[in-house]
Amino acid sequence: MKKLIAVLLVVVMIAGILAGCGAKKSGGTLTMGTNAEFPPYEYYEGDKIVGIDAEIAAAIADKLGMELKIEDMAFDAIIPAITSGKIDMGMAGMTVTDERKQSVDFSDSYATGVQAVIVAENSAITSVDDLSAGGLTIGVQSSTTGDLYMTWDLEDPGLATVQRYNKGADAVQALVTGKVDCVVIDNEPAKAFVEANPGLKILPTAYTEEDYAIAFAKGNTELQTKVNEALKELIADGTVAKIIDKYIGG
Repeated sequence: MKKLIAVLLVVVMIAGILAGCGAKKSGGTLTMGTNAEFPPYEYYEGDKIVGIDAEIAAAIADKLGMELKIEDMAFDAIIPAITSGKIDMGMAGMTVTDERKQSVDFSDSYATGVQAVIVAENSAITSVDDLSAGGLTIGVQSSTTGDLYMTWDLEDPGLATVQRYNKGADAVQALVTGKVDCVVIDNEPAKAFVEANPGLKILPTAYTEEDYAIAFAKGNTELQTKVNEALKELIADGTVAKIIDKYIGG
């Protein structure tokens, strides 16, 4: 009988060790929705999504003891995916706006974004004031803040036509081929697009500045609070700054 008990104890111990080895995280899965067409915040290296948002999200998940899963989707599908419960949070260089606050709640801000204007090097557009001169066609990525600002400030008052594209790269290609007069998009991807497309430049003055944050389903205060706590720690210990500097530079 003693031998049997001893054997059972050994089996239980081995099972516990194996279970511990197989379970990397105990807090479940944290699913993040993004649009991996937005370097340096999210983009592909091979078949892996990398970038500022991907690394900050991974650091948050690690703090929470969770496994991070990233879902790539169209930018304008992120908020519907959050509200429907398909994903836990959205992180895609997403700006906090009053319009978006009607659908989702936001974390504390973790980065500042700038809306830049891309033009051809020989363009007659020399300042952001020229955008409201009338008659221009402006390219944007659909549902981004560039789209929102151009719609509110210029299209709705009848000062310009806004041409919307699923990807920022498609808007830039339209500029290269002369289908639009300029592109309004976040500054960091704007730099990458200009570098990849000779003959383009960014206007020296930004259209506007804005705060980036993480979006959650309305009322999901438990996850929002946990992520905010993790984010505060990561900002305080310099992790967020290191990640941003890695991709953008100090």
